[in-house]
This record gives sequence, C-alpha cells and structure tokens, in this order.
Amino acid sequence: MTTTPDAADAPDAPDAANAVNAADAPDAAGHGPLAGVRVVELAGIGPGPFAAMLLADLGADVVRVDRPGGPSLGIDPAHDVTNRNKRSVLVDLKAPDGPARVLDLAARADVLLEGNRPGVAERLGVGPEACHARNPRLVYGRMTGWGQDGPLARRAGHDIDYIALTGTLGMIGAPGTPPPVPANLLGDYAGGSLYLVVGVLAALHHARATGTGQVVDAAVVDGTAHLSAMIHGMLSAGNWQDRRAANLLDGGCPYYGTYETADGGHMAVGALEPRFYDEFVRLLGLDGFADARTDPTRWGDLREAVAARFASRTRAQWTAVFEDTDACVAPVLSLREAPHHPHLAARGTFTDHDGLTQPAPAPRFSATPTAVRGGPARPGADTAAVARDWGVPRLAGPRETPHPDPHRKASP
Repeated sequence: MTTTPDAADAPDAPDAANAVNAADAPDAAGHGPLAGVRVVELAGIGPGPFAAMLLADLGADVVRVDRPGGPSLGIDPAHDVTNRNKRSVLVDLKAPDGPARVLDLAARADVLLEGNRPGVAERLGVGPEACHARNPRLVYGRMTGWGQDGPLARRAGHDIDYIALTGTLGMIGAPGTPPPVPANLLGDYAGGSLYLVVGVLAALHHARATGTGQVVDAAVVDGTAHLSAMIHGMLSAGNWQDRRAANLLDGGCPYYGTYETADGGHMAVGALEPRFYDEFVRLLGLDGFADARTDPTRWGDLREAVAARFASRTRAQWTAVFEDTDACVAPVLSLREAPHHPHLAARGTFTDHDGLTQPAPAPRFSATPTAVRGGPARPGADTAAVARDWGVPRLAGPRETPHPDPHRKASP
C-alpha cells in the first residue's frame, strides 16, 4: 500500500523559494553547465545508469535510488564508473513507505529517470501521474529497449535484440559470417542513453519556459534506427546496397577497413577522399593502384595488395610510417593501451580518479568545465546527506542505512 505524504513533511513542487542554489549544492559550483539541476535515478542496468552518469558529469546533482541487494547484473560498486559523480540512497519500493520516499525526492527534483518495463513504475506507485501530482514541472525520463507501447513493449530483451530488429546489426561484418557483437555501445549507449539525455534536456528547457513537465519515452529501437538516417537516405538514392560488406562504410571498400599486421595487431584505414587515398597508397608503396579508388572492379586486387603490405610489418612500424600524415590510418588499440596514446594523453581524454582509469567527461565546455568530482556512489552511503540537502527528512528513516560492506559485489 502506498502511503500518502503529509503536508508537513512532503514538500510541494519546486518554486523560487526552495529551488536548489547552485552555490549551495554539493560540489556544484564550477562543475559543469547543469550545476543546480536535481536528478533522481531509479537504479537499473545498461542505458539508464549511463544516461544518469552523463547528467552527473555535466554537473547535475544525481541521486541514485538503489534497491536493497543491488541490481541483477551489478558489478562491484567500487568499480562501477557509471555511478561516478552521483550520490546513493537505499529505498525498498516494495515496502509500504518506499514509494512515498521516492515521491518526496521527485517533488524536489527537476528530472526523474527510470528504466523499468512499461507499467512497473506505475504499479510501484512512482509512475508519471503520481510524480506529476507532486511536481508538475518534473521531466520524467523513461528508458526501455522496445518503448512504452507496441507488440514487444512488455517483452524482455537486451541491446543485441533491439539493434537486430532495427537493421543496424545486420549491416555489420563480413558476408557469410554471423554479424559481430558491437558490445552494448551501439544500442544501449548510442541509441539509448544519448537519446534519453537529449530528450531530457529538451524537455527541461521546455519545462523552464512553460512551467510544465512531461514524459520522455526513449527506446533503444527508436534511437538506433534514428542513427541510421544517413544510410536509409543512401539506400533510397541507390547508393547503398542492402547487404553486408558491399558499401563504402561497411568494410566493402578496401580503403575503409581494418588490416592485420605482422605481429597480430591491426591498422584502421579511412582514406576516403582522393588526396587522402593518394597519400595512403604512396606510403604503402602501391603506386600501381593510384587509379583503383573509383574502380570497384579492381577493389579485390587492391584489398589483397593492401593486406599483404600491412602483413609485412608490425603495428608499431606501420604506426611510425603513417604518423604525422593525412593518410587517415591509425593503429587499433586495446582498452588498456588507449589511455597512453600521446594524443589522448595530451587531451586528457582519460583520467584517473582514486586508482580507477576511466574516460573523462565529454563534451568540453569553455565557461562551465566538467570533472570527475567523486568516485562510484556506494549503495545507500549518502542517504543522510541527501535527506539534509534536499530537505526530505523522511528519507533518512531506519530502512535506508548504508550498505553493510560497500566493497562486496552486488547479488547476482
């Protein structure tokens, strides 16, 4: 049963008198363009936590509502970089007073993010209607794979299932072999998280202009399909074949792809434009193929020649050959190698915080720079501080105590 908040301890929708002051919010001043924005994240896995991390990286005060026991696919909280720059409280939404505590937070928030299957948040008492009753200005962001409606809306799925139906997975890989798995970057994060963040920020702009919040329905299938807009245009124009490795950008072109080196490494080639291609074949010593760029009948021979040349030297040797040139060739680095590349090191593309090497916040801002302000939030560790800072004393009840061992792994 959901308890109804009492007027004495349940704040109304934010107004000028109780809106958060960026100078008073923890670590807010000078830490990103979203300093002063309050976000509630209902804990989940995949694209939801990454979207909340991006908002936190941009300076928002993100409070993650963790469940007792942790998520089913959780990693050691001390290493979960997607929970950096956040704070965590523990709330059991299935407890009688659980929903009311989340609604107290929603009443003080600008944004709420949830990633449950359609209808679950409503059954738990923290759906859009309940939250908007407490805070009409709230932007309610919903992250799912299939979306809030449609025949598959209530079906289980993961990144690979969603991108399979959109046609994007079927574009990748060599013909005659199964499509390779692009981790969960294409669906969960590119098609999911980033679209949720874009939608939330657009809705936040609208809410500040009109005083009215709304629901943002971000689905991995929608975002991933949207990412292929240019390809669909090329397909319609007859400039893209609907099969793998037959096009300019899918490995079909011999001067846009990857090649193995003598030591088992790989080089990535993207020499599309004429002057880049000319430099590429010159440095490879393939002068006889200067005119092959626009002659697909010679692409097979060109590919064999390029592969043979790359196989004759190590990755380091070829890196030295193409360094400081416009041939558009780069070594394929591993995750552990990437932070040490001179260019990425000079830009600070990766950073180290409390012994965790991780990507630095992106993008960059000239007036409101971002930073990794804190490590991964430990489940429940910030309950008392959030209750104080957000003015929600009921949150600091006996149910919400810090995780007994913040270093232990979440339950499977």
